[in-house]
Amino acid sequence: MNKTFVYLASQSPRRRQLLEQMGIAHELLLPGDDEDAEALEVVRAGESPAAYVQRVTALKLDAAVARLASRRLPSAAVLCSDTTVAVGRGILGKPADAADARRMLRALSGRTHRVLTAVAVQHGRRRFQACSVSQVSFEPLSDAQIRRYVETGEPMGKAGAYAVQGRAAMHIARIAGSYSGIMGLPMHETAQILRQCGFRI
Repeated sequence: MNKTFVYLASQSPRRRQLLEQMGIAHELLLPGDDEDAEALEVVRAGESPAAYVQRVTALKLDAAVARLASRRLPSAAVLCSDTTVAVGRGILGKPADAADARRMLRALSGRTHRVLTAVAVQHGRRRFQACSVSQVSFEPLSDAQIRRYVETGEPMGKAGAYAVQGRAAMHIARIAGSYSGIMGLPMHETAQILRQCGFRI
């Protein structure tokens, strides 16, 4: 089993950046045109945010491991991660359009919500998983502030319709937990898992 790099099964530039920050070499292992990655993110009725994000991450890892085998690539650890935003038991995924993004940001305005990021690594026949839970508090947002932020395009493709490392940061009053987890890959939990896989970090 190659321990000089990991396969990252994610299109997120933020996850790539965080792996680079950790000093972990990686290669992308992205879905092919024949895969429906978005279908894996459908929420089940009554599913809690924690159960949801961990289930989706496990499904993404299953798909990535199968992809690795079908492409006959060199063997190495495969890493997947997924992030969701939760208001109570309600799950805020990626906005479908600008109106949906505005709806989500109104739900977060003046409130504290949770950001849950699960990470899972397949190393040979062994699988390691962890979940980071953080709290983020937004200041009250006016309709004009929400509209201007959505017009930047930044909320699209982001769980909860915002990026903590982007313009939304000016509206965040308080964070408790893992900043890197809120970005999309909890570095502490990821480092612990990779050490268990034999990586020197």
